[in-house]
Amino acid sequence: MSSESYYLGIDVGTGSARASLVSTDGKVVASSTVETKTWRDPDDHRIFEQSTDNIWASISSAIKTCLSSSQIAPEAVKGLGFDATCSLAVSDLEGAPIQVTKGAELGKPGERNIILWADHRAEKEADLINSTGSVVLDYVGGTMSLEMEIPKVLWLKNHMYPSLFSRCQFFDLPDFLTYRATGDGTRSCCSVTCKCSYVPNSGWQDDFFSKIGLGELVESGYKPIGAGRAAMGEAEEFGLVEGTPVGSGIIDAYAGWLGTVAARFTEDGKLSDIVPSLEESRHRLAAVAGTSTCHLVQSPEDVFVNGVWGPYKDPVFRGWWMNEGGQSSTGQLIDFVLTTHPAYTELQERGKAQGKNIFVVLQDLLDKLRADEGVDSLAELLKDVHMYPDFHGNRSPIADPRMRGSLTGLTLDASLPDLARKYHLTLESIALQTRHILESLNASGHAITSIYMSGGQATNRVLMQLFADACGVPVVLPFEHSGAVVRGAAMLGRFAAEAKKQPEMGEKEQDEMLWRIMVEMTPPGTLVAPAASPKEKKLLAAKYKIFRESIEIQKRWRQEMEEASK
Repeated sequence: MSSESYYLGIDVGTGSARASLVSTDGKVVASSTVETKTWRDPDDHRIFEQSTDNIWASISSAIKTCLSSSQIAPEAVKGLGFDATCSLAVSDLEGAPIQVTKGAELGKPGERNIILWADHRAEKEADLINSTGSVVLDYVGGTMSLEMEIPKVLWLKNHMYPSLFSRCQFFDLPDFLTYRATGDGTRSCCSVTCKCSYVPNSGWQDDFFSKIGLGELVESGYKPIGAGRAAMGEAEEFGLVEGTPVGSGIIDAYAGWLGTVAARFTEDGKLSDIVPSLEESRHRLAAVAGTSTCHLVQSPEDVFVNGVWGPYKDPVFRGWWMNEGGQSSTGQLIDFVLTTHPAYTELQERGKAQGKNIFVVLQDLLDKLRADEGVDSLAELLKDVHMYPDFHGNRSPIADPRMRGSLTGLTLDASLPDLARKYHLTLESIALQTRHILESLNASGHAITSIYMSGGQATNRVLMQLFADACGVPVVLPFEHSGAVVRGAAMLGRFAAEAKKQPEMGEKEQDEMLWRIMVEMTPPGTLVAPAASPKEKKLLAAKYKIFRESIEIQKRWRQEMEEASK
């Protein structure tokens, strides 16, 4: 095996760090996952914090386990790449962690130095940014999310002693990992463009940063947040050979895009004979679905979509643009609906007694309920109940963190069958919101004809069929639901290794190389075609109409209550 080449992909998700060794044909030959810590504030539901030291220790452990279990020699590992959540990592100028927790220790050395993507503390700062009318807003769908990095940096500025703030540098987490691995603090195009307000074609906007109160960034030449160029350094840790190339850091959703959209697919057991081209990628929406869901689509021209982030230029391919939609809480919402229901303990006990996964138990219950009611579909079984899923605010296409979830059609029922109904209703609402995002993208100029899934939710076949039926397009499932993101990071490790050998390559040649690597390293997916009966399609269409109406009703009610409280 030592004569073959392998690449390490390192994925840092919301709750764990994973390392995978990937061969040149995309096979994952070893993988290891280590949990990471997240701190919450019991008195403030908006707070989510992590630690770069904890994450780095988890990464190191996962990589060493991979090498040990695979028995692959370090010299066979030719490159590695990092992806991570778009969380804000804060350090001093030497890279030591700086505390981000509010209170007396804010801005001082401390373990909790990451404001996680899900942290919603910066609502006032985001409101200020969104009142500026800056050109920056044109490239985030018209409204900047409080989940992005600049509102969080501004929150720190507003709550930290100036002398402490001046000694900080700020990283989107993927860039911090490449910095920690190589000592090179150059930021990636992906991070600064997508999360740090670097505007395509014109760069940093001095007037914007000065207007919102971050003039010191302008005066420093933006050194604390980076210069917006891709970094491909060399790893010095993990037991690898010194000088092992490191790919440019990338946001986890974009790694999922890399690891899925170049796939061929199987249908009825037969592999499609069409090898996709880079041009075909514009018709494929990548949905990276775990705790939350990100929706990514690439295009050769800039497409502006209200309420959808982007268009971002050059986040992956030079000269190509990307739009990014998203749902702030999907897997997290499913867990919440299940674990807060009175019948959840009974569900666990029944699963244990039957030797079945709780989701199989729920589906068995739903199939029985459908048969007992004499209806043809679960859409018909649930036709009188409706859910709006934004329990943690809306990321796309409304871009309103104040949106909240709702349930209509409740009864005095706390039974296990009621839990099964609410579970499927949750899946249905997530699928309907996916349709809302897809329609918004296509209405603005995209031409999406399929959805390419990755992440934990891709294992839920019922949800995947709901996506296909609600959106009216085929869904392609990845070869491994959890492998797509980390495989995308490994692809960047391979790209760094091959590009190092050809330093004189132009941008077109680099694009061709990266797409070739994607095609070679992406295993075939499985196609799920729309399969709803005419009656079920009609019911889902009616539910989607109600879904859209519920948005307007909530906005109107909020306005009426705000006026009444004046």
